[in-house]
Amino acid sequence: MATVTFDHVTKKYGDVLAVNDLNLEINDGEFMVLVGPSGCGKTTSLRMIAGLEEITAGTLRIGDKVVNDVAPKDRDIAMVFQSYALYPHMTVRDNLAFGLKLRKVPKPEIERRVKEAADTIQLSNLLDRKPKELSGGQRQRVALGRAIVREPAVFLMDEPLSNLDAKLRVQTRAEIARLHQRLGTTMVYVTHDQVEAMTMGTRIAVMSDGILQQVGTPQELYDHPVNRFVAGFIGSPAMNFATVTASGTGDAAVLTGDGLSIPLPPRLRAAADSVHGKTLIAGFRPEHLDIGAASSNVASFQATADVVEYLGNDELLHLSLADLDLVAVVSSSHVVKPGDVLSLQLPLDKLHLFDSETGEVITGDAPVAASTAPVAVGA
Repeated sequence: MATVTFDHVTKKYGDVLAVNDLNLEINDGEFMVLVGPSGCGKTTSLRMIAGLEEITAGTLRIGDKVVNDVAPKDRDIAMVFQSYALYPHMTVRDNLAFGLKLRKVPKPEIERRVKEAADTIQLSNLLDRKPKELSGGQRQRVALGRAIVREPAVFLMDEPLSNLDAKLRVQTRAEIARLHQRLGTTMVYVTHDQVEAMTMGTRIAVMSDGILQQVGTPQELYDHPVNRFVAGFIGSPAMNFATVTASGTGDAAVLTGDGLSIPLPPRLRAAADSVHGKTLIAGFRPEHLDIGAASSNVASFQATADVVEYLGNDELLHLSLADLDLVAVVSSSHVVKPGDVLSLQLPLDKLHLFDSETGEVITGDAPVAASTAPVAVGA
């Protein structure tokens, strides 16, 4: 097992800056997920760990060893790709053993590792089958097994579930999480799917436009996003955003705009003077909206239901409020119908506030200021 450390790592393709000054330490035995939209630099970062991409600037360490100029085969890593990349003419047993045979590992040791890997990924009864006789989920498990037999210091996974259907993705996601718990090996996992990131990662690194936006546990990113991009990317359905203007001070401070009038939450009142008269972005998650009469410590407003998606225990509501489109997740016991005018309430402690220019979060002890580092603002 080993740590992986990016120390001011930059990667350029000509004039294109793919990864910009990345600083990230992945702890020993951690399941780190790199997540972000296409083109954000997450796969490039993974490929730099693997040695498949040269580093333009900075230092990359695996354990205490600088690996900038170390060949991929000497890095003690194993990689699982998006495609299964199995040898179609070989059995599962031979696919698992092939890499070890190339390294001239003794036959008894190969047999031991193949057996242990097959037991781990529950493929012991399929060792004599060929890939064409396996389901998609079983093929992906063979690809995982081929990495496991290497017994590497670091596992690298590049969107390994993207070729599976929805049900298999959920199942295999749980299998990979269990695998990490059993092996305790450092894993670096790349995905664009924030649900995968939230359910699997010990910590998550959110990237955008080659820049690391925030690193933290799933709950830290969900509860305390540092900017609008992270707030909008983490969470499903995505966070609602509304343009508001701050007026008043102290207990009279209020945020208004797009049919909304929201009292400034007590925890943000220390920043009331610095945001007075400014255009801001209010953010609140669909699952924090509820239907009901006004009560204390909530913001109340009315909106019209346009589309109702029945999800069993919940309903996903697409709402109109003045020129604002909102999404809410409420209990299906409300039995909302399209066209219903609903009284909604939002707990003030669930409100997030962002600077409209920099996208940075506003907190009670942090006045609005221009950002000194590039930050992705769009949600």
